[in-house]
Amino acid sequence: MNADQPLIIFYNAQCAKRGFQRLPAAILQVASFIEDVYPYEIIDGNLAQDTDYAALIIDRIRQAGVRYLAFSVMPGPQLASTVADLRTIKAACPEVTTIFGGYFPLNHYETCARDADVDYVIAGPAETAFRDLIACLERGDQPVDVAGIAWCEEEILASSSSLQPVRQNEKQEYINPNELPRYPYHRLDVEQYVVPTFLGSRTLSHHSSFGCPFLCNFCAVVSLANGRWKGESGARLGELAEHMVQQWQINALEFHDNNFFTSESRVKAFCEELLTRKLSLQWWGEGRPDTLLKYADETWELMSRTGLKMIFFGAESGSDDTLKQMNKGGTQTTSGVMELVTKMRRFNIIPELSFIVGNPPEPDRDMRQTIHFIRRIKRANPDTEIIIYRYDPVPIGGEMYDEVTRLGFTFPTTLEEWVDERWRKIQRRTSADVPWLTSKEQAYLADFQTVLNAQFPTSTMRHIKPGSWQFHLLKAVSGLRYHSGWYRFPLELKWLQKKFAYQRPEISGF
Repeated sequence: MNADQPLIIFYNAQCAKRGFQRLPAAILQVASFIEDVYPYEIIDGNLAQDTDYAALIIDRIRQAGVRYLAFSVMPGPQLASTVADLRTIKAACPEVTTIFGGYFPLNHYETCARDADVDYVIAGPAETAFRDLIACLERGDQPVDVAGIAWCEEEILASSSSLQPVRQNEKQEYINPNELPRYPYHRLDVEQYVVPTFLGSRTLSHHSSFGCPFLCNFCAVVSLANGRWKGESGARLGELAEHMVQQWQINALEFHDNNFFTSESRVKAFCEELLTRKLSLQWWGEGRPDTLLKYADETWELMSRTGLKMIFFGAESGSDDTLKQMNKGGTQTTSGVMELVTKMRRFNIIPELSFIVGNPPEPDRDMRQTIHFIRRIKRANPDTEIIIYRYDPVPIGGEMYDEVTRLGFTFPTTLEEWVDERWRKIQRRTSADVPWLTSKEQAYLADFQTVLNAQFPTSTMRHIKPGSWQFHLLKAVSGLRYHSGWYRFPLELKWLQKKFAYQRPEISGF
């Protein structure tokens, strides 16, 4: 094998709808640590989606002698795509070594490690772990000293440093983002990731920090970061933004951090960099309500002046008791969320609030409390975007997880179970086949979402703009239902939304 032939293929299986693809940041970051060390290529199944990527990868393995195939795996649609392609590839090329990384194997490492077609799992930060794993395997050794690696030997789950379950292993220590290499953008045709969004006609994305300083018990990030957070400096972000403007002529930037706004000083420094470099960008990021409430008004003015258009928040619930059950931490309260959405209206920045409803132990009461709270928010700031998710467990413990376990909930134990139709419906939250929620409660929630989305169509849709005739028609037809609280069987609204190809950002992105 020469330097032009890949030893490693990183594969990002299809997870996004056509036209909604984003840069595969996780793969780019891991790949940056083997640049000029091992030959590799990146294959992204979100591009040219008519391509048979399993066949393409099989051809590359056979022609170039590829030895390692590394999958980045998120739960949901990407897991289904990954498993289908994994089975095909391994059947044709049993000699290739397969490696799983990402949020799904992080939280379900044993299921992945016990699968016959998965050779190794990285259950933690992967930057140096992946590089060290490849070095170990190239020497012909097992990775007993590589942090956070799991694999199966003769049907006994093994883990690096011991034969104990991986969860007892020490994960790779996280690396200060300011010390990370820049992403190897030259390995991709970045122009294919420049997409139109509600932010701008040429949008790219970036992930600028590691982790989150909070320990919410419904969040998969906890397993990765365990309450730690560190971000790239404002100066480094300004340099990146300028590079993206010059190289790809972007006019919008999404920050996909788990908690972009943790540090006010960092955000101020980034905004000042945009002004100093004379960059005109619309931008978006994710933060916490209690954190942003502590920002000075001058910081809000600076963010608004430099193009901050929307902030995504985990409002989570209309009940302070439920926030405590979630271990939301900090000082977040429902009254604080209400204060925040009112304040943001003054600065012309859109709040995008996500809620998790149907939480045990009283899902119906929880749901109705949160629906009532959402209606109050819409009165305070009608421009607020609302995203609703049904509660689904994350295997990190906590009061709610303990309750659903007591009710008989268990996760699948094989990849086949995870991707069967029953579990795919559960992951899409289109099925009430869970022990803490009834079909009637699930239907009530779905009907409310339909009415809410018609009365307040999302501003993030690409083809139904605020002020358009479709926008006004949806509001007019849904008005009686919304204002009277009559949500049941909104067949006429479902028909209209289907006719207009209405897009919900929590499903399709924006």
